[in-house]
Amino acid sequence: MTLAGSTADATRFASWILATTATGGPQPHHVQAVYGVNGEHDLSEREISHLAGWKHSQPVRVGNASWNQFHTDTFGEILDVVARLDDHLGALSESTCTFLAQLADSAAVAWREADAGPWDSRSDLRHHVSSKLMCWVALDRAVLLAERIDRAERGADWAAARDEIRATILDQGWNERLGAFTQTLHGDTLDASVLLLALTGFLPVDDRRMQATIERIASDLAAPCGLLYRYAGEAGLAEDEGVFIVCSFWLVQCLAASGDTGRAVELFERATAYTNDLGLLSEEADPATGELMGNFPHCPTHVGLINAARALSVTASVVETP
Repeated sequence: MTLAGSTADATRFASWILATTATGGPQPHHVQAVYGVNGEHDLSEREISHLAGWKHSQPVRVGNASWNQFHTDTFGEILDVVARLDDHLGALSESTCTFLAQLADSAAVAWREADAGPWDSRSDLRHHVSSKLMCWVALDRAVLLAERIDRAERGADWAAARDEIRATILDQGWNERLGAFTQTLHGDTLDASVLLLALTGFLPVDDRRMQATIERIASDLAAPCGLLYRYAGEAGLAEDEGVFIVCSFWLVQCLAASGDTGRAVELFERATAYTNDLGLLSEEADPATGELMGNFPHCPTHVGLINAARALSVTASVVETP
């Protein structure tokens, strides 16, 4: 919202997020990945058997099982929002400061645990690199906010935990044989979410490992249409699903930051060509037909579009500066 010039809306949304998430959850160290529009916590799924579903895709469900999944990336999402909007949030209440400090403390513990990951896995919990990364983000932003939330004495402990996460990701998240950061610690499969290593400031985009990862994802996760699948499973690309559109926007950002403007613009134009007549995008798209699939409209996809457009505009301004 801030990039789109809507700082007031962003601030109101951040206030809603803080008010909603600070009310607690069903598990230790738990902030839900999703809430109801009125702040509802219980989004238990139920099937509606009498409805056929879009193009007879079944089962038709109401609710979202991810509300009760264990996610460790949520700590970083919240603290990153607060850090980004720090100048606009005004005075923070003591209860809000306490909550933010608790998020950092939770990230310092929970990063060691397996979770459902960025794609809301309904199978076994795993040690996802992107989840560890977002715990790093939580602690990195907490260090920046320590005085702001009146917890200066906690800064050193948060910094130590942050640095431990960093060392773990660099050691166990990098696969030398694959030449890329992987989906999980000690893993050997690709996942587009590790592009966030560059986009969150964990690594500079010109780091050799980051560059190698960008290129490997760009080549190995690309569908024939040029957009990216979100990951490669044990059997290879997940070609039974569509391309995951936000992943291509992440790649646009990385390419733009790398100075590869031509490829970035081309991919951006390919991705935005999937918008419907209202300019809206879904979660996924059929790589063969271009048909929009999955959740629609999809907020993370549009956030990715705005961030990618911003990255290209910044690159263009740098190139045009005499």
